[in-house]
Amino acid sequence: MTAIKRVSSLQLFWPKPIRKFVQNYSKKVIRPLFALIIIMIIWQILCPPGSKGLPGPIQVLAETWNPYIINPFFDNGGTDKGLALHIFASLQRVAIGFSLSALVGITLGILIGINKVLYEAVDPIFQVLRTIPPLAWLPISLAAFQQSNPSAIFVIFITAIWPIIINTTAGVQQLPQDYRNVARILKLSGFEYFLNIVFPATVPYIFTGLRIGIGLSWLAIVAAEMLVGGVGIGFFIWDAYNNSLISQIIVALVYVGIVGLLLDRLVAYIASIVVPSEEQK
Repeated sequence: MTAIKRVSSLQLFWPKPIRKFVQNYSKKVIRPLFALIIIMIIWQILCPPGSKGLPGPIQVLAETWNPYIINPFFDNGGTDKGLALHIFASLQRVAIGFSLSALVGITLGILIGINKVLYEAVDPIFQVLRTIPPLAWLPISLAAFQQSNPSAIFVIFITAIWPIIINTTAGVQQLPQDYRNVARILKLSGFEYFLNIVFPATVPYIFTGLRIGIGLSWLAIVAAEMLVGGVGIGFFIWDAYNNSLISQIIVALVYVGIVGLLLDRLVAYIASIVVPSEEQK
């Protein structure tokens, strides 16, 4: 009885939204948090203070707390900036390159999926091009653009476009024959057929390609910035390595991982709004 009263008093004390959040997400939050603590303890045991090589978590925090953790927006000019500003510069490049790849990739994917002759002509070429590692395109882009920023954006574009094209094409080709028959019966024009039948049926496939593409874009920009230099998280990591600042590299990797996760979740959230739940399943 006493326990019941205690629970009731807690339920009265905590607002309903907080209680609902704890009930729904406690396992999803507590279990990963517990696993993270175990990993940190093992890491600290393997890399105690004063040991050579990889620093432990306590040493990483001590060496990067000020300014990289508590003041990620500092700007001392040039490339001496906080991690948040480096991340922002990288995100700007990703936004431009990924947007271009989405626009071109969706358009090409629909055209290739609709036209069988075009598909048979370009599919072998695309299958070859998509296997080329992203950084292999960097010398080509540097030779073409003669500048580091457009070159990095091109690497993002060429990296992200293939999953978008392939998934969009697959979505168009998976269009049920019944849909095509309905379009013929209703005598829909080409634009009406595309707008009312082809595009809605292809949207789930498009978002699958976009979700893969955004992840690849973030991977590509970090690698490209290591080579082209300038402000960006990739350059920050490479510069820290050249100066043997391992703790800064570790903190930067945490930033990279969190931002990559947020980008993936953002595209997934947009997809959950645009794509009906039945199609998502």
